[in-house]
Amino acid sequence: MKYRNNPTERVTSSGAVIRFDSQKEARRYDHLILRQQAGEIRDLRLQVDFTLQEAYTDQEGRRIRAIRYRADFTYRERDGRLVVEDVKSRPTRTREYLIKRKLMKEQRGIDITEV
Repeated sequence: MKYRNNPTERVTSSGAVIRFDSQKEARRYDHLILRQQAGEIRDLRLQVDFTLQEAYTDQEGRRIRAIRYRADFTYRERDGRLVVEDVKSRPTRTREYLIKRKLMKEQRGIDITEV
């Protein structure tokens, strides 16, 4: 139970169970599903990974892991614009997240929408 969140599940129309880290994230999913059904957005995806820096081997031969950011949701607006969303609360706006948010803007030109 990271950050004292209550993990929550939702069942999709196909019967699949999706587990969310918090009730807030599950409620946001419910809202986005309704928007997609209404034709306001399309291509809703969950837990999308973005590589911000590839893995590499340093001069001493040590393997350095890639830096990745995992978005809670991505989708496209009617005009085709990609939206990357992260459900945040004060405790989840960590120093690491803030750095990755800056790297997303600098490396990918993507602003993360915090909900």
